[in-house]
Amino acid sequence: MIAICPGSFDPVTHGHLDVIARAAGLFEEVVVAVGRNSAKNYLFETGERVALVRETTSHLPNVTVAPLDGLLVDFARERGAGVLVKGIRFASDFDFELQMAHINQVVGSVETVMLPASSVWSTLSSTMVREVASFGGDVSAFVPEVVALAIRRRTEGWEQRNG
Repeated sequence: MIAICPGSFDPVTHGHLDVIARAAGLFEEVVVAVGRNSAKNYLFETGERVALVRETTSHLPNVTVAPLDGLLVDFARERGAGVLVKGIRFASDFDFELQMAHINQVVGSVETVMLPASSVWSTLSSTMVREVASFGGDVSAFVPEVVALAIRRRTEGWEQRNG
């Protein structure tokens, strides 16, 4: 079965990668769908996020990465995927994802599997990583080295413009 792991991955964190790797162990093929949410301000452009997710999942042979533009259920249908995999950290994540699961089931006949975050990453979010990085903080404990380097390069530009 083909599964889709959707998200914005801005930036991709160890928590995201844990969910992706666990999904890769459960499903024959996993497509990581790197999407864009119009309500978010992004650190990285879509192409940069796709490249970082590709690089950090390259050791998983049954994982591919693609940009998502449009409805997630259409993306899943185009790839023959019958399931979405969502990582959840807190009850609020579950409440939101349950609503989305119901909509995606009705609109696109796709099921949703929710994987609880591993305890070590359960409080980690991309938003917090971006916030720490925006003030020059070290985020290397939360993201792979290649991502930490990309963040440092990006935020150095912020510090120079705003310093």
